[in-house]
Amino acid sequence: MVTFKVLGQEYPLYTDAPEKDVQEILSLVKTQLEDAGQASQHVLPANKLGILTSLNIAGKYVKLKREHEEYKHRVEEQISLLSEKIEKNF
Repeated sequence: MVTFKVLGQEYPLYTDAPEKDVQEILSLVKTQLEDAGQASQHVLPANKLGILTSLNIAGKYVKLKREHEEYKHRVEEQISLLSEKIEKNF
C-alpha cells in the first residue's frame, strides 16, 4: 500500500506495481489535476476537478490507443509486403 496526497487529501493506493511505475502514475495524476485546475479559470470543487482530470486522462488514453492500433496496422502491412518480396526472390 502506498499513501499519497492530492488536493490536500490523503489516499491509500493498494498496488503491486513497481515503485517507479507508481511514482510516475502519481506524478501524472497530480500534473493533470493541476493543469485542469488552472484551465478551469476558477476554483472547482475537488470532485469536479477529479472528474475533469479523469476525462482528460481517458481522452489521452483513447487517442494513444488509436494511434497504437494504426501503428500496428502499418507495421503489419509493411511486414506483409516484405514477406511477399522475400518469397518472390527465393
